[in-house]
Amino acid sequence: MPRSHSALAHAAYHDLLRALRDEGLRDLRGAPTLVERNGRGYWYDSFRVGTQVRKRYLGEDGPDIAARMQALRDDRVPAEQRRRDRARLVRLLRAEGFLGLDPTSGSLMAALSGAGVFRLGGTVVGTHAFRLYEGELNLVLSLEQTAQTDDLDIASFERLSLALEDAAAPPVTQVLADFDFAPAPSLQPSRAWRWRQTQGNALVEFLTPAFGEEGLRDLPALGVQAQALHHLNYLIADPIPAAIPYRSGVLVQVPRPERFAIHKLIVADRRRAEDRLKSAKDRAQAAFLIDALARDRPDDLAEAHEDALSRGPRWRDRIAASLSRMPQTAALLAAL
Repeated sequence: MPRSHSALAHAAYHDLLRALRDEGLRDLRGAPTLVERNGRGYWYDSFRVGTQVRKRYLGEDGPDIAARMQALRDDRVPAEQRRRDRARLVRLLRAEGFLGLDPTSGSLMAALSGAGVFRLGGTVVGTHAFRLYEGELNLVLSLEQTAQTDDLDIASFERLSLALEDAAAPPVTQVLADFDFAPAPSLQPSRAWRWRQTQGNALVEFLTPAFGEEGLRDLPALGVQAQALHHLNYLIADPIPAAIPYRSGVLVQVPRPERFAIHKLIVADRRRAEDRLKSAKDRAQAAFLIDALARDRPDDLAEAHEDALSRGPRWRDRIAASLSRMPQTAALLAAL
């Protein structure tokens, strides 16, 4: 049975997450503006530079974002005090046994977050995302489950990237270059979706959902190319914010844990023939999360499972193939 952190740690994590989310809505240079596109609302900080009106993307519209922006504009707590308060929460989480990041990974995540990668729709996927469910689900993760990977995978919707009309600053390519990453060769000259650190084994990959053939796509908001993959649209739909306990906290976003778990069942079967070790790791992460979610969030898990099954026979076949090797997990899903 998955173990939980203390109630104090759980509360501290959500205090840190709330503080980081609020920080992104402070210090507006102009007027908050709501723009509607395709039935969805997006908030921008609209301000004038010379004769031009510029817009900085703040986030998708929600039930409380306007009220939060007004409350934060009236808040007079100094920025340095807010930073110290967040750092105190990070120290508490580390003392309670929360996982951290090594200085290189932590500073890279902080730089990408500062450039706006996650504000502009970037979503951390893969093992780095799995590690961050520790706070969202209040779970104690073992070293075996969270063995640090040198790969950082960031996914985003191509259509969202086009619609936002905002861009990372400094450019993502510059952030990566500052950390000694260089584009890895691809089949298309002058286009790269993978960036490898010149001194070491670290790898950053950019991904996007494929609505047709897989291949390379542009992500204008991030200024990079991404590899389009099937099934990814299911994974990164409706992502959630997550806090990394590094320095004074780093705000990113990750897939919903129930979607991550079901997607791992699909991915495990998809790459079973080519990489058995990664396939086994996918199944182990799926089994752990499904066990926890079946106890804590069964309705969310059932909805995510039914959604995946409704997407066609190939989806159902891949899920069934993985579950045939996971009888306990299959029984949990069947009992929902």
